[in-house]
Amino acid sequence: MLTRKLLSLALAAAFAMPALCATPAWVARSNQISEPLMIMEGRYYPSQAASAGLEQFDTVVADLAPGAYERELADFAAQRQRLVDTKNLESDSQVRQDIDLMIAHVDQHVDGLKINHHYMVEYADPADAAFGGMRVLLDPRNKPERQAKALTLLARYAGSEKGYAPLADLMRTRMQHDLADPQLIGPYVEQVKEDLANTDRYLDGIEELLKQDHLKGWQADMKRLRKQMHEHDAWVKTTLMPRARMEAHLPRDVYAQRVRENGVSITPEALMVEASTAFQETRDQMRVLAKQIAAERHLPSDDYRDVIRVLKKDQVPPADLLKVYTERIRQLEAIIRRESIVTLPSRDASVRVASEAESAQLASPFMNPPRMIGNTGEYGEFVIPLTNPNAKSDAVMDDNSFVGETWTLTAHEARPGHELQFSSMVERGISNARVLFAENSANVEGWAVYCEAMMLPYMPPEGQMASLQDRLLRISRAFLDPMVNLGQITPDQVKRFLMDDVVESEPWAQEEVDRYTFQNPGQATAYYFGYSRLRSIRTNAELMLESKFKPKDFNDFVISQGFLPPDLMRAAVMTEFVPSQAKGN
Repeated sequence: MLTRKLLSLALAAAFAMPALCATPAWVARSNQISEPLMIMEGRYYPSQAASAGLEQFDTVVADLAPGAYERELADFAAQRQRLVDTKNLESDSQVRQDIDLMIAHVDQHVDGLKINHHYMVEYADPADAAFGGMRVLLDPRNKPERQAKALTLLARYAGSEKGYAPLADLMRTRMQHDLADPQLIGPYVEQVKEDLANTDRYLDGIEELLKQDHLKGWQADMKRLRKQMHEHDAWVKTTLMPRARMEAHLPRDVYAQRVRENGVSITPEALMVEASTAFQETRDQMRVLAKQIAAERHLPSDDYRDVIRVLKKDQVPPADLLKVYTERIRQLEAIIRRESIVTLPSRDASVRVASEAESAQLASPFMNPPRMIGNTGEYGEFVIPLTNPNAKSDAVMDDNSFVGETWTLTAHEARPGHELQFSSMVERGISNARVLFAENSANVEGWAVYCEAMMLPYMPPEGQMASLQDRLLRISRAFLDPMVNLGQITPDQVKRFLMDDVVESEPWAQEEVDRYTFQNPGQATAYYFGYSRLRSIRTNAELMLESKFKPKDFNDFVISQGFLPPDLMRAAVMTEFVPSQAKGN
């Protein structure tokens, strides 16, 4: 998966990406049109803009001053009108489609702003935000001069630079404004508790990054920032905590909007019905494979749960984990070439272990994307957390480190999954609108789960079982996330189901519960939805092309379209790919 901080990549500048071929004129025109929108968004979401490559926002602190909500609405309205006026004068069909993607992005963002403003207290954790912003600049992939800007950003977060108020004060003032309205719903109590427990983890994470980059002169500002964050935590405990809600579920309008903005175009209720059926079918596949593995290994039980528990005992030692995952990348690349599955990027894939602070933010594996704008050779990173600091027990998180899992997790996060997906887009020079403004979890995660399914036939039995287990988890998310957010089940019921029926460890199950209830409600539903739609598109193309269908051509075409929503991807495949292949082009 991608980190929740980096899923908001629709915040960047229109500078050309290094491409393997000349940038088409329509792409240059589209990028020119997208630039004002991206610059405007950067004022409200500077760390996301910086992470995508817009360096002019490296040291900018988000606009959190009174009236920010009204200013943001007005700015988005102005950009929407500009885009509509521009489209009316544009003749190129591809540019017009990109403008439609930008308008859809604006409309969806504004809908989310309005719904959240109507229902919810604007809750945010300043320590989490500070770690996220500093992490962008202190990324080892950055050049030293960019890393050095972290000293300026730290001073501004701490309020020690003239004209800047402390970040914690700005966020607290905004929350105090919302708390004055008794009708607004507070944050989930478990989120507040977890944020309080992670404050020092995030601050320690910033210090660790500053030391790694060998920067000087940050100690005083860091001391001030730490003091401010602890003072903020004291306010949270006495003032905010009494307004925290005890129930996990969200108002239906809020939740339905979260699902839509992650690319799921059907209702949560319809998705639950669809996913529940797929869950039963996938579990049936696992039962068949479990009998085979149990017979081959002479296991006492052929129940798929027991078989997975046995496979999880085959743990890769921590010292060997990166070596094993690197070897899996090479093995999967060899299969991809041999079976002609997709065109591989020219650069090598990279894998590393997550820090404790990164694991506190997100305890599941993720792909840390390269900068999508102005890329000068920066690469994506496949990052593996080994622990969940937010777990409720001392149980070992054994989900990402057993031999069978190394196959499917590599296919998802590295190749042919996320790393290939992003690297290919950087190298092809796809328009900003199709890479950034169209991006959502359905088209990003849908591709990665689709890649797991493509590679499953070439995995050993233990890899196939782990792959089906992961698919079972993706499908479970599509009904568990809605059920808990619509108040149909409790977080404890979700956790028990994940541990008992999906065979996840307690730390992993806790990460899932946190994701559904407060880290990113609605996002987890997109894995199954995006996967099922992409599989459907491929099936239709195979039927229409028959013997002329070539998997590699199809997969390369899908990647070449950028992050189109499923309905637009289907239209592109049917109107461009199928006719071209039918003619033999």
